[in-house]
Amino acid sequence: MDRVIYTSLTAMRGSMARQTAIANNLANVNTPGFRGEIAEAQTIWLQGSGVGGRAVSSEEVIGADMRAGTVAATGRDLDVALRGDAMLVVQAPNGEEGYTRRGDLMIGASGLLTTGDGHPVQGTQGPITIPAADAIKIDEEGRVWVVPAGGDPENPQQVDRLRIASPAGSDIVKGLDGLFRVRNGGILPDDPEARLVTRSLEGSNVTATTALVEMIEASKSWDSQLKLISDARDMDSATANLMQLPR
Repeated sequence: MDRVIYTSLTAMRGSMARQTAIANNLANVNTPGFRGEIAEAQTIWLQGSGVGGRAVSSEEVIGADMRAGTVAATGRDLDVALRGDAMLVVQAPNGEEGYTRRGDLMIGASGLLTTGDGHPVQGTQGPITIPAADAIKIDEEGRVWVVPAGGDPENPQQVDRLRIASPAGSDIVKGLDGLFRVRNGGILPDDPEARLVTRSLEGSNVTATTALVEMIEASKSWDSQLKLISDARDMDSATANLMQLPR
């Protein structure tokens, strides 16, 4: 009986992990450049005397859906969408190099250029800082142009160029902070040929209806395993009553 219970508990933990991943996808259905997380079950064989034939299921996030989202024009000068599979280079909270598809850029109070979720955008000279300017724009090659305060609108000046990396041929993983990194460390090579779609944003590749269906399926799986544990308890109780000796 214990085998049934532990098997069901393992399946319930897997359902919880799957529901967590789906809930995160649903929460980011409107996040620019978001890549949906993929949870998958894996078999883990137990080691030790008497348990060599047993296995448990471990379901966890193993990667991300790298399909492109829909690109839509916004008309905002700091919005950019990356063509192909290129990624924008940013600084992660721990100071390491991270990569993202999120292109809703903004300027902080100190002039630091960041993504919409606050990660500093990297240029050829490090984090990009925008001076006081009357106008700013980013061209399709990633060059950042500004018209200095009180300057000539016909003579913009280049501040820096966005670093754009290529993940082709590299094994990248998605972290809990939403940024991509090279597995086991390392950095992606810059892609000088990468191009942007300016004044536009790439949307999330998560489809709300599909995610809702997946959530319902995960909930039904949880309920099924809970019913199995309840049935196992009833069977154990009935067996105990059957084995009682009459007075």
